[in-house]
Amino acid sequence: MTSPDTGGDREKVVTKLTSTLRQDLKVRAALHGLDMQNAVEAGITAWRGLGSNLAPVDTAGAETYATFLPAGLWNGFRDDCKDRGVSLTQGIAQAVTLWLDSNPVPEVKRPATVRRIVVCNQKGGVGKTAVTAGLGEALAENPAELVPVRVSKHFAALLEDDDRPDDPLALEDLPGLGQRVLLVDFDPQGHLTKQLGHEPLPMNGDSLTNHMAGEGKGELADLIVAVDEDRFGGRLHLLPACTDAFLLDVRLASVRAREAALERTLRAVEANYDVVLIDCPPSLGLSMDAASYYGRRRDNEETGNSGVLIIVQAEDSSADAYGLLTSQIEDMRGDLSLDIDYLGLVVNHYDARRGYIATSSLQSWMDIKDPRVVGVIGDLKEQKEAVRAKRPLLAYAPRCEQSVALRALAREISK
Repeated sequence: MTSPDTGGDREKVVTKLTSTLRQDLKVRAALHGLDMQNAVEAGITAWRGLGSNLAPVDTAGAETYATFLPAGLWNGFRDDCKDRGVSLTQGIAQAVTLWLDSNPVPEVKRPATVRRIVVCNQKGGVGKTAVTAGLGEALAENPAELVPVRVSKHFAALLEDDDRPDDPLALEDLPGLGQRVLLVDFDPQGHLTKQLGHEPLPMNGDSLTNHMAGEGKGELADLIVAVDEDRFGGRLHLLPACTDAFLLDVRLASVRAREAALERTLRAVEANYDVVLIDCPPSLGLSMDAASYYGRRRDNEETGNSGVLIIVQAEDSSADAYGLLTSQIEDMRGDLSLDIDYLGLVVNHYDARRGYIATSSLQSWMDIKDPRVVGVIGDLKEQKEAVRAKRPLLAYAPRCEQSVALRALAREISK
């Protein structure tokens, strides 16, 4: 069945397609940056140009499917199906299958230089660990599947205090980013390690601290564990914490070129990853110096590829802590002539229902501009539930508001 498209030179076509083919078509078209109707058009055009029929496609359970095609294309396709002795349902299934076979899943774009993202704020309780984990999860999701992402304009809606952030129309289904990610739990409290269902490394064994102090007992790679969830496909790994990190500043005091200790240590495993995320401790000590140095921009590295991501809250004490942290980073920049890029600010645990303090603080963060706010994460129950369940948030509640916002953050800092 066809009907004119009042919006242009296309006509609406109603046919049948199996749910599997429909989903594959939706995902693959998105991966190639196409509208589904354009993919169907290309498939039909290619099918009509074949010299013979393709192998039959299973169409059992096919359901009504509507799309828009250039005027006249469907009538010509219907005539060709009749001439070839196949039903319209079989013909469209073959055409879609042909397009899928001709347009395989594109390779994931890898950064030219490993991205080093330092997630920091010496103020405890701002949610550095939750953002580190969620950002890493969002970067590692399956590139062959579509996931809901909040569009950037939700910032404006937050400031206007309206209902648009919860509007499903403000979401886009986009392919997962498919990056190979290493999460480094650099905090002796080990919250990131425990949150992802692992145990901290034993005190009498090997650890990141030992390697940074030049006293490693084995290969650093042997300490790394996988975050086992299907949606990450083996791309998300964790370097667990060890309680001995409480002594890191003391041990670094006697290490030569101590600011480069983290870089020297992680160099052994960096080649296996596209992104390394550092979950920093709430500290302004030598460990933060080492993390800042690690996040600096290297020679020939694109601006904004690596750097520091600062987690704040929409309240006054967070602003005081931010000033202390940026002073330390600026000192590192000046004293060692480093290029340390600010990747942005993430306002975490935001809840407009807390009134003027929350909304005015958010506005103040927005007004800074450099570094700019790149994410606003709500204070919702799913994150707490995921921690209790010891599962990654994006696996525990992949469509919750926080997951959607973390995916937006991953894309915002990947532009």
